[in-house]
Amino acid sequence: RQEWERKRKVAHEHEERLKAEERKKLIDLHWMRCPKCGMELVEIDYRGLKVDQCSSCDGVWLDAGELDALAASEKGGFMSGLQAFFKG
Repeated sequence: RQEWERKRKVAHEHEERLKAEERKKLIDLHWMRCPKCGMELVEIDYRGLKVDQCSSCDGVWLDAGELDALAASEKGGFMSGLQAFFKG
């Protein structure tokens, strides 16, 4: 029984190590890449906030918290800014 528990523990540790390695590979592969077209993302300054823009399709991608920061910087709030954009 002890041998079985030890083997199970070793197998679990090996599986966790593989998961961590796979996650690192995925991060390295996709770091600063556009989720839409896969091209490189570049940081641009938008209203004092650094956001990521695709160098190919010009898509803009926000990290966690950046949408809230943009909404807070609007005078009338995010929704009124969005309305103004579409009424343009």
